[in-house]
Amino acid sequence: MSSYRMRIALEQGDTGSQEVQLLDWRPGSSVSTVQVGKAGARFFEGWRPPREALDLALLGAAGYCADKVSLRRLTADRWTRELDIDLPVQDADQWAKADWSPVLSFLTGDRWRVTARTDEHDPLAMVPKVPATVTAVGEVDAVCLFSGGLDSLCGVVDLLEGNPAMRLCLLSHHEGGQASTAQEALLAELFEHYGHDRLVSRRLFLRPAPPNTAQARSLPSRRENTTRARSLLFLTTALALAASVGPDTPVFIPENGFIGINVPLTRARSGSYSTRTTHPHFIKILTEAAAHCGVNNPVLNPYRLTPKGQMLAETLNPDLLRRLAPLSVSCSHPEAARYVQREQGNCGYCFPCLIRRASMAHVGWDSADGYAWDALDGSDLLSRPTRRASDLRAVVNGVFADRPDRDVLRNGPIPDGEQRAFLRVWRAGLEELRSWLQGATGATAELIQGLQ
Repeated sequence: MSSYRMRIALEQGDTGSQEVQLLDWRPGSSVSTVQVGKAGARFFEGWRPPREALDLALLGAAGYCADKVSLRRLTADRWTRELDIDLPVQDADQWAKADWSPVLSFLTGDRWRVTARTDEHDPLAMVPKVPATVTAVGEVDAVCLFSGGLDSLCGVVDLLEGNPAMRLCLLSHHEGGQASTAQEALLAELFEHYGHDRLVSRRLFLRPAPPNTAQARSLPSRRENTTRARSLLFLTTALALAASVGPDTPVFIPENGFIGINVPLTRARSGSYSTRTTHPHFIKILTEAAAHCGVNNPVLNPYRLTPKGQMLAETLNPDLLRRLAPLSVSCSHPEAARYVQREQGNCGYCFPCLIRRASMAHVGWDSADGYAWDALDGSDLLSRPTRRASDLRAVVNGVFADRPDRDVLRNGPIPDGEQRAFLRVWRAGLEELRSWLQGATGATAELIQGLQ
């Protein structure tokens, strides 16, 4: 088991075992092992959430950092880890009513234990320009997750176009790289189009801090690349932002329903190997646990029953979305191209990139331009024995196979009797992929022909 203890009162000293990793929370300081901001902690300037919502954000930060520094390849099955988090909260008795372990376990596929201890120290006491009392992040009506991907871009456009009076706070998380570049470019365009009176942007730079001599106990320097817990950080921070405005302020998490349900393409990809960021079961148990901790803001996915191509077809401003879509990055490996001296951005071969291209083909926007590899031809992927072609092979096998309806449950249970609705989303998403792949050439066409 890997054990982690988050500290917000560093002056109290460490009374734990040397085998326990310290997640020291001191935004903007070199003593912190949870790094918030590259040059300070401006993310928190000018607003303050209720303490119960701030405690949720601390859980998200602790879970994300523990996820990144715990290497899967060191476990017996090279995947499943045992992770223990000791978290400081204002009211441990209140937190005892919530069970966060199944929330994290379902999300990442590991075995988590989350325990809370009462610590009344202010987690933001040492952060400059933070109000002393609860203060709204701005005059906004909702918080919307904004990753810089095509789904989140579509979500912002539709929310603002659908309600001309709506004002949004856009939350982004990044650690630099292509995701940060896409966010900056799109935010500039959105502010230009909709104006600063309708949008507030908060961009969170948070990661396990690199080791330095000022830290009481540095975290390991190696990093895990299957960061499933990132969505917990994203959502708990969004809930803190929303709670600063009011208990009814919603959090929007725009993502197409096909990838939300994320039915494994093959049996080898079943279980936690398929991401569960917006799976309906995860959203349900997350919001239930948050409510037990005193945070009741709703979490809503406006596209939960909509495949990606249909999202684009029904957007409320197709001209704007089509113009900005090339600036978005929907990729799992946005920096992969730099290792072979190709243009970075959307790799073209990962599962999100394949869904992206199929959805854009659905509305006549697809092109191989802007992708480092062209999966629709596949000659540069399938002709070489590399892992880059694994998603393409899985998609071809999964899309052209005869899939039983029960497969829709393979990535987790579907709550509230909505199995038929999500089955329709899954089937529609498969059809979008199948229709796009019918236009395949080269090695991809040969792969498809071999299955028929």
